[in-house]
Amino acid sequence: MSKSTAPTLKKIGGGFKGKRRDKRKSELKTPAVFLQVGERKIKTIRTVGGNIKIIPLKTNSGNMLDKKSKKYSTVEIIRVLENPANRSYARRNIITKGAILETKDGKAVVVNRPGQDGQVTLRKLD
Repeated sequence: MSKSTAPTLKKIGGGFKGKRRDKRKSELKTPAVFLQVGERKIKTIRTVGGNIKIIPLKTNSGNMLDKKSKKYSTVEIIRVLENPANRSYARRNIITKGAILETKDGKAVVVNRPGQDGQVTLRKLD
C-alpha cells in the first residue's frame, strides 16, 4: 500500500469517519531515496504543475569551499568514513547531512541535504 498525504479518516475521539473519496495521485508521497557514493546517476520525476524534480541516486563529486579564497572547487569523493545519522550508512556509503567523507583533498563534512538539493556541498575538516 502506498503512503499518502490524504486527510485522515479518524476522528479526534478515535472513531472512523466515512470514506469520502479515493486517494489522489497528487497526494502520494515519494519514497525515501538514499544518495550513495558511485558514478553519477539521477532520477527525474514529474511534480504538480508539470514541473520536474531531480533526485540524485549516486554521485562521486562534491563542491568544497575554500575559506581563504571563498571559492568552491569540485572534488572527488572516495568513500564515507562516518555518518552520525546511522552507523550502517557509513558501511553502505550513504551520504546525508553531517556525514564525514574521504575526498582527494582530505576529510570533509557534508553541510547541506544532498537528497533534497541534488548536489553535495562540503566543508574541509582541518
